[in-house]
Amino acid sequence: MNAPGWRMAWVGLGANLGDPAATLREALAALAAHPQVRQDALSRFYRTGPIDSSGPDYVNAVVRVRTTLSPLALLDLLQDIERRHGRERPYRNAPRTLDLDLLAYDGQRLDTPRLTLPHPRMHQRAFVLRPLSDIDPGMTLPQGPVDELLRACADQAVFPLD
Repeated sequence: MNAPGWRMAWVGLGANLGDPAATLREALAALAAHPQVRQDALSRFYRTGPIDSSGPDYVNAVVRVRTTLSPLALLDLLQDIERRHGRERPYRNAPRTLDLDLLAYDGQRLDTPRLTLPHPRMHQRAFVLRPLSDIDPGMTLPQGPVDELLRACADQAVFPLD
């Protein structure tokens, strides 16, 4: 189904400072504006409590895109969009204006100092699994099917934003 050269990628979006829902919409528009990225599917927006951090609740979503960018070039684009939205990294898991995580890329496995694919902790995070299940309920991660992994995270509250 992919045209030659185009690959599928899944990106997690999150924010908990400023107007998180508006920031996610702006980030999605910036991503879609890139000529080598096309939005394929978008989950609902969810409100979630911080995991391993503090601060206000997050708004999270997952977008599936088609891209001709390599995984590292896509990561560069995501980090540029974060910077344009005031993302700072004062300490690990600090509250953030915008967080864009490359979750998976066309079934590839990658382990470099800059990027690990699939994302090494997404199977433990309901704020990733719930929106991922919206767009790809049958998806299987290395740790198992998304819906089974989501049931294992039942203690993590995830509420539709609307």
